[in-house]
Amino acid sequence: MLLMALPTFLNITLNGETRQLTGAPSIAGMLAGLGLDPAKIAVERNLAIVPRSTYDAVAVEEGDRFEIVHFIGGGNAPVIAPREDKPLVIAGRSFKSRLIIGTGKYKSYADNARALEASGAEMVTVAVRRVNLTDRSQPMLVDFIDPKKYAYLPNTAGCFTGEEAVRTLRLAREAGGWTLVKLEVLGEKKLLYPDMLETLRATEMLTKEGFQVMVYCSDDPLMAKRLEDMGAAAIMPLAAPIGSGMGMQATVNIRMIIEDAKVPVVVDAGIGTASDATVAMELGCDAVLTNTAIAHAQDPVKMAAAMKLAVEAGRLSWLAGRMPKKAYADPSSPLTGLI
Repeated sequence: MLLMALPTFLNITLNGETRQLTGAPSIAGMLAGLGLDPAKIAVERNLAIVPRSTYDAVAVEEGDRFEIVHFIGGGNAPVIAPREDKPLVIAGRSFKSRLIIGTGKYKSYADNARALEASGAEMVTVAVRRVNLTDRSQPMLVDFIDPKKYAYLPNTAGCFTGEEAVRTLRLAREAGGWTLVKLEVLGEKKLLYPDMLETLRATEMLTKEGFQVMVYCSDDPLMAKRLEDMGAAAIMPLAAPIGSGMGMQATVNIRMIIEDAKVPVVVDAGIGTASDATVAMELGCDAVLTNTAIAHAQDPVKMAAAMKLAVEAGRLSWLAGRMPKKAYADPSSPLTGLI
């Protein structure tokens, strides 16, 4: 009578778990049985590294403890619906650039024009002032920045009542036919903070006359919503006082304005450098308006180019969706599968 040889079982520990192998295979045989490619892993046997060249020669023995490792990326990303990259549309007009720059405070119109070109902006704010009748040789903005190439956005800088603002914009419309305008009605000269009561009143008057009004306003979400309900074409909350360069000081309120707005939100006033523009865009703002930050930079053309890139980077960062902030450290690599 022929006796059948009983299979030999080996008890091993594999990556912290007890396993039973049939026979006495080599490490190469064990890996083949596990469906692992030797070229993509590393093996440790009883706390000693096993060179890949010896996998065929090294036998698996009773009680061996193995660690088999490979390279991984860190963690699992949460599933969040992607943000939609909608175009910037203001009063029915589409803009590729999300940067708007001003035309004040430059050393010359020529410097302004060079900075505008470097910024990639398609829209510029322009003030309405009396023609110099004494010296007719004085240059005019339209000789350097073509209103047929760039969208002029007449503003009411320096106006302190609703009537002053409406009168100014009526003249702007007559001068160039512009109906897309920027309204700012200031409270007093030191703070240059918006007088919201006059701003609301002027917005109502202008919209009734057919103007599309982009409104400089406080960072009050309730006021912003009221302006939108009145027909504002865009809401323009200040980041910080005009010309201060203090950067984004009102991130919480501006974020709330963005979350509730159905029209574009453009941060206006207080931007000091390129990183401020990025912060504004990362909040979800539709665009950034800046003047002094470029005009008073040591090199306005370079700063204009930096602002262009900053706005683009901030928009892309917002679309990507930043990681949530956490109170404590969180390892990049998962702790599961640790040796």
